[in-house]
Amino acid sequence: MSISAQQRGIARCTECGKLSHLPELGHDATAACPRCNTALNFRKPQSLQRSWAYTIAATALMIPANILPILTVISFGQGDPDTIMSGVVKLWVADLQAIAVIVFIASIAVPVLKLVILVILMLVVQCQLPLSRQQCTILYRFIHFIGRWSMLDLFMISILVTLVHLGNIATVESGPAATAFAAVVVLTLFAANSFDPRLIWDLDND
Repeated sequence: MSISAQQRGIARCTECGKLSHLPELGHDATAACPRCNTALNFRKPQSLQRSWAYTIAATALMIPANILPILTVISFGQGDPDTIMSGVVKLWVADLQAIAVIVFIASIAVPVLKLVILVILMLVVQCQLPLSRQQCTILYRFIHFIGRWSMLDLFMISILVTLVHLGNIATVESGPAATAFAAVVVLTLFAANSFDPRLIWDLDND
C-alpha cells in the first residue's frame, strides 16, 4: 500500500510548489512556506464549500443564459432576438450544420457536462459514491480539458459582431444571456480550480 505525502507530513505550497515537512514547522496553523511565506495546508481550506458555492451559482445562471436572448441581428431595421438554442436551430436550418454543432457543444453541452462532473466529484468525496480514485482522476482531468472550449461561443459572437459592423447592412446587439453565459464560464472555472483533487486520493476505495 502506498503512503501519501500527508501521511509523511509533507505539504505542497499552493503558490510556489515547494514541498515542506510540516512536523518540522510545528504542525500548527501558522506553518508557512520557507520560500514564499504562504500558509501551508495538507489540503485546500474549505475546498468543497467553495466548489459547491461556485457550482450552485453557475447552475442557477444556466437558466437565464439559455432562456434569455443572447444576441439580436438587426437587418434593414428588423430583427428578432435569439436564444442559444434558437440560434443553433437557425444555423442548422440554414445548412450551417458544422457551426450549429460547434455552438451547441460550446454553449450547452460543455457547461452542463462540466457542472455534472463537478457535482459527481464532490458527491464522491462527501458521500462516498462507488467510483474509484482512477475514475475520479480521469473525470477531473476531463473537466480541465473541456474547460478551454467554454468561451468558444462568446468568441464567435465577438467575431460576428465585428464582421457585421464592418458593413452597413446589419448590426448585432448582444443580449443579457451573453452576460449570464460569461458568468457561468467564469464560475465553473472557479469551481474546478477550488476543488482540491487530492481529496480524491483520501478516499478509501481503489
